Amino acid sequence: MKAQNCSFIGVVFASLGAGIGAVNCLALSSHFPKSTVAMWSSGSGAAGIISSFSYAALTEPHFANLSPKTTLLVMLIIPILYASTYWFIMKVPDTVHQIDILNPKTYLIKSKNSNASSADPIIPILASDAVNPFEDYEIQDLTNRVQQKNLTVKDKIQLFWPLKKYMVPLFLVYIGEYLINQGLTELIYFDCSHGFDLSKHSQYRWFQVIYQLGAFLSRSSVQFFTLPQFVLFLLPILQIGNTIFLAFDAIYFFVPHIAIIFSIILFEGTFGGAAYGNTFHRIHNEVAPDIREFSMSATTLADSGGIVIAALSAIPLHNFICNQQNIRIKP
Repeated sequence: MKAQNCSFIGVVFASLGAGIGAVNCLALSSHFPKSTVAMWSSGSGAAGIISSFSYAALTEPHFANLSPKTTLLVMLIIPILYASTYWFIMKVPDTVHQIDILNPKTYLIKSKNSNASSADPIIPILASDAVNPFEDYEIQDLTNRVQQKNLTVKDKIQLFWPLKKYMVPLFLVYIGEYLINQGLTELIYFDCSHGFDLSKHSQYRWFQVIYQLGAFLSRSSVQFFTLPQFVLFLLPILQIGNTIFLAFDAIYFFVPHIAIIFSIILFEGTFGGAAYGNTFHRIHNEVAPDIREFSMSATTLADSGGIVIAALSAIPLHNFICNQQNIRIKP
């Protein structure tokens, strides 16, 4: 029980760190050229595939055959690399507020320009409708020249409405995506002859690798082409379709071979990665520069909110499918 509690605490802190990192780093990207969002999208996808593949390979009996505990201890080098990159390698733009740890007064951001105060109207939200004096500059230069608005709580709430076209599709895609990851894939398994001679535990780990591969490929594609807005509204439908298909397979086991499930999970990751990468790429390009930082940060609530809803829904879904499996297995 003690080991289980430690595991739960570890998951909580890992999730907390990931959430804080996502909401702050995406907001920080608004101070960099637009290519930064594509690089962030690709990098986060690469992190998923590298970490999942490393864990699967290190714990796989056919490869390194390390224990999960030893594998996690090896992975502790990653947070050190994160900190070193941020504090010592990355050059922070002058437009980013800096604090002095020993001076608490610097912890709060003070408005330096009354023209950028919350008294100004916060609409239009689109960069193409922004104030004319900046129209001659490239969009990536606008953020460096335009101070972010000092938004009140009311202003921030009002901004959520025009952001809905970005947030709603992402929210729905992530509900379907994490229902699969947290409530279904652990219930889908094959015998050795139909599962590439993998154990049940190994099958689950390789499901995660395939999922992360799809996410990495689609997130990286933003650097080469972007999806039109209507496709972003289509992705939730496709993802929910994946969820329904896998839910029925978890009950009836009608898929004959694990290779088919691998392909479906690859598409699952592709849909999720495409929604994530294209959503934030569009926000960085389309939202007015003086509210872009908040918009990038606020939209992270869509994917994290979808994950939370999926996690809560996965518990009763898992129990329901387990009961159905038990009923079908009984003679």
